This record gives sequence, structure tokens and C-alpha cells, in this order.
Amino acid sequence: MSRYIVTDLTRFKNPDILCTAVIDMGTGQCLRPIPYLKSETVRKINMHPGAILDGELIPNRDVKNPHLEDATYKSLKYVGVASTEDFKAILDKTLSPSIAAGFGVQFLADQKHIPVGQQANCSIITVKISPNDLNILEDEYNPGRIKASLTDGAGHSYRYLSITDKGFFEFAQKHQKDGKLNELRTSLRSQREVYLRIGVGRQFQVGQKDGYWLQVNGIYTFPEFLEEIRS
Repeated sequence: MSRYIVTDLTRFKNPDILCTAVIDMGTGQCLRPIPYLKSETVRKINMHPGAILDGELIPNRDVKNPHLEDATYKSLKYVGVASTEDFKAILDKTLSPSIAAGFGVQFLADQKHIPVGQQANCSIITVKISPNDLNILEDEYNPGRIKASLTDGAGHSYRYLSITDKGFFEFAQKHQKDGKLNELRTSLRSQREVYLRIGVGRQFQVGQKDGYWLQVNGIYTFPEFLEEIRS
């Protein structure tokens, strides 16, 4: 049995399942429970970002690059919630200096995917950026959905990335017409530090571009957070 902190809780178009990721508190290894957990199971376990779990996650032998974190799981059990300090420490333990360095992939200007066939270090990373280098925007083509534009520690800009962070998505859906997105932007920019969990989805082709597309799995601010999103 090992102990883990939940770092990612991301949504699919199918609301009945969720993608989750955890960090082994002993080794710092990131693992993704596969098959994806049902939403009902996630609620029963109380599996939310910052939750501490006991259980057993076994890395799959037949993983395919870049999704090297895929793991089978047994008897995951909620045992508590991490303190702000412990949660921040686990993010620091997995920190990459930039998106390119974390994935081991050089991204061209406006490139938002890892092409099929290109080897990557992993499929989920953590980066820390200045609050002023993150902008949350409403998707003009999909009302109620939000996108993120950001500049990472290497000065590389990534525009209009999908936000799959479940808490942020539900906040945007609930408040798409009442101006609360402005409150969210103000709250983010008032923080001292912003940590992002950046992941890539499963293989998907858009036009001539076939690969694994960048998405924002988690947005975590310190020293404070917007309680409606994280509660």
C-alpha cells in the first residue's frame, strides 16, 4: 500500500467518467488510474485535488508513449486532505522549468500538440508561471467553455489551450453570463504564484495535424484560491 496526493481531476465530454492523476508521496512518481474512474466512484472516494489516498497503483507494462503514467489500481481509499504546504510541496517535487523541458519536446510557434511518432518524456507535467502570464478567456465558438493562454518560464507562449480542470469548467458553465469570469481573472492575478498541471490527451487528428494535444489539467494558486472552484 502506498499513499498518494490527487493532483488532476479532469473532465471528458462523457460526464460519466473522469480522468484523474496522483503523485506518489514517497517517490514523486505521477500515475494515472486506468481504466478511467466513473464519476460516481470519484464522488464516493472523495477524490478531489489535494485529497490524500491510500491504495495500490501498478504502472502498466504496455504503456504507449507519451502516456507513460497509465496504471492499474486497487482499493483506493480517502484518508484526508493535504495541507496547503504539503500540496504545494508535491507540485514543487514534480516541477519542470518549462513546457518543452517537461515533455522533452520542442514546440514551434503556435504548436499545441506532440505529433504522432515523436517520443516524449511523459504526458503530464507541472510548471509554475507568473500570475500575469496566464489569461482565462471564454471560447467564442463554444459558449460556457473557457480557454487558457499562457507564457511559461522559457518565455514561450501557448494560446487558447483547452481547460479540462473540472472545477474551472463547472465554474465557467455556472457563471458564463454573470461576469464572474472577470472576478476569476482578478483573483488569479492577485496571487503570488500559479502552478499549472499541463497534460496531453489521447491521439486526435485536427486537419493535417495528428497527435496529442496540450490541455490545462489543473490551475492552482498560492497563497489563496477561489473557494467556489476548489470546494
